[in-house]
Amino acid sequence: MSNFLIGCVIWTLALYGLFEIIKNIIYIYSYTKLKSEGIYMVIAVKNQEQKIEGFMRSILFRLLYGKEDCVKDVIVADLDSKDDTKQILYQMQKEYDILKVIDWKDCKEIMENVRES
Repeated sequence: MSNFLIGCVIWTLALYGLFEIIKNIIYIYSYTKLKSEGIYMVIAVKNQEQKIEGFMRSILFRLLYGKEDCVKDVIVADLDSKDDTKQILYQMQKEYDILKVIDWKDCKEIMENVRES
C-alpha cells in the first residue's frame, strides 16, 4: 500500500513538472516573438543627477531580467543639459545595449515621425 502511495505522489509530481515545462516553452516562444516586434520606452529626465542612476538601473533590471515586459529599446531624453545627468546616462549607455541617450530635440523629431507613419 505504501509503494502505491509513493508511486502516485511521484507520478503526480512528474506530470506537474511536464506541464510546467510545456507552459514555459510556450511562454518563451511567444515572448521572443513579441520582443522581435519591438516596443520602445521613452523617458524624459530633467535635473536628476542624484537619482537617475538608481532609477535607470532598477528599470533596466526589470526589463532585462523580468518576464512581464517586452521592451526593445529604452530612449532617455535629457530636457536640461546644465547638470551631470547626461554624463551619467552616457556611462550607463556603454553598459546596456538597450539604452539610448538623446537630446530633447532629437526626441521631438522621433515623436513627430511616429505620428506621420
